[in-house]
Amino acid sequence: MDRRRFLAACGIGAGGVLLPGFAGRAIAADQLGEPIEAAVKRRLADAALSAAKQGGASYCDVRVGRYLRQFVMTREATVQNVVNTESTGVGVRVIADGAWGFAATNAMTAEAVAEATRLALAIAKANARSQTSPVQLAPAKGVGEVSWRTPIVRNGMEVPLQEKVDLLLGVNAAAITAGASFVNSQLFLVNEQKYFASSDGSYIDQDIHRIWAPFTVTAIDKASGKFRTRDGLSAPMGLGYEYLAGRAMDKTTAPNGVVAYGKSYDMREDAVAAAKQAREKLTAASVTPGRYDLVLDPNHLGLTIHESVGHPLELDRVLGYEANYAGTSFATLDKRAAGYRYGSDKVTVVADKLQPGSLGAVGYDDEGVRTKRWNLIEDGKLVDFQATRDQAHILGKTESDGCSYADSWANVQFQRMPNVSLQPGKARLSVADMIAGVDNGIYIMGRGSFSIDQQRYNAQFGGQLFYEIKKGKITRPLADVAYQMRTPEFWNACTATCDERDYRLFGSFFDGKGQPGQVSAVSHGSATTRFDGINVISTARSLG
Repeated sequence: MDRRRFLAACGIGAGGVLLPGFAGRAIAADQLGEPIEAAVKRRLADAALSAAKQGGASYCDVRVGRYLRQFVMTREATVQNVVNTESTGVGVRVIADGAWGFAATNAMTAEAVAEATRLALAIAKANARSQTSPVQLAPAKGVGEVSWRTPIVRNGMEVPLQEKVDLLLGVNAAAITAGASFVNSQLFLVNEQKYFASSDGSYIDQDIHRIWAPFTVTAIDKASGKFRTRDGLSAPMGLGYEYLAGRAMDKTTAPNGVVAYGKSYDMREDAVAAAKQAREKLTAASVTPGRYDLVLDPNHLGLTIHESVGHPLELDRVLGYEANYAGTSFATLDKRAAGYRYGSDKVTVVADKLQPGSLGAVGYDDEGVRTKRWNLIEDGKLVDFQATRDQAHILGKTESDGCSYADSWANVQFQRMPNVSLQPGKARLSVADMIAGVDNGIYIMGRGSFSIDQQRYNAQFGGQLFYEIKKGKITRPLADVAYQMRTPEFWNACTATCDERDYRLFGSFFDGKGQPGQVSAVSHGSATTRFDGINVISTARSLG
């Protein structure tokens, strides 16, 4: 399936999206093969480690991977496409003569893995000739044989395809009945079975699951030809198929009557609401540009966190080692030393690879480092960045932050964003209470289009749903809303955050980085948050 068709089918528009590669063999739905046997994984790993030692490597790690992906795409009463892929292989990374080398093979034999290791050694030694300083690898104590699994109730890969199709077509039918003119719905499932071994003495077996069920509803005014859309308000999650159960206990209702979803999701209910709200948007008043106090729901604010905090605090961007997909970063190392005021004292942002249900939750990263949680911004001050084993010394750290990842056995692992989340307020504060204190503002829900500059400093964000707030009350829906921001000014305008009762996750399922490009999945948590005096523009087009 080509890139253009995939984009058209998915309607994806968030979080530095890069489409995943479909490397690997296509497999029939409901006919999954068997996982790689434990003894086979160990034998392949030991073949790489032995060849690396014989070839003079000072370090070696090997990843034996089986990657399963299933994408189901529908429109109205039609199934547009079903994609099932399985990809297996071995990637080997070494340090020799102080430089990195990497090679991979899809031949699952000890001889082929040893040969790939010798190729990685040759590449490392060639790289060493032009390298100005040797790799400095932070220590990582070997953990022996351990395993970690995403805690799921129901493996989405094992759910019959017919059940998934029935769900999506039922969602589409419900949306059409509720007033939608068109509807696209999709289901994305990913299962990464990864076995990591290293010369440090680690043998780590992990089974990781992710799920996402996005949709787009379109409503058309046939008289004028005008149309409006509303995307789903769910977040992708590191959960199993139970996420689509939509249990009432995991729902809350926002002051505008829109249902907010936590760790389970009623896709049909959201699609019915989307159809009605898309129709409502056809007659919504265009916003009057000006300064407003913004109340941002977590399923909107997550994208702003992703782009204006998550990416600029990736250490490779800070150092200028990485500049693909929107450049480097304004948040340079000297700012941390100076106690840079990134936001107000209401702003504490944590990096976290542990949070249950999040996309980034794993037991160990792709360098065999046990994952953790640490502060990036504390009470508004910039205190840290995100680092891998070969970057830790730059920050004066003695250990990696555990945020290295590769999207395939065939690609080399590198620094990727962990979950990056704004902490909820400590004082008891509901969304209704927050809105009651706003005199002239806008309440925004859902991810929309965005743009950001090459330093992650100047940006503009849209959304899905906009509601005017006057004298503490939501008065009417608005249209054509986008706000402009300079990153530090925006975060310093944060005046209140709701408490943990409102804390929810946003997610980016296909976050792109690097060249050649790779994708990763990452969540961003927050509660509803207020920002005062933000410049809002109208995106309405003037024709004629």
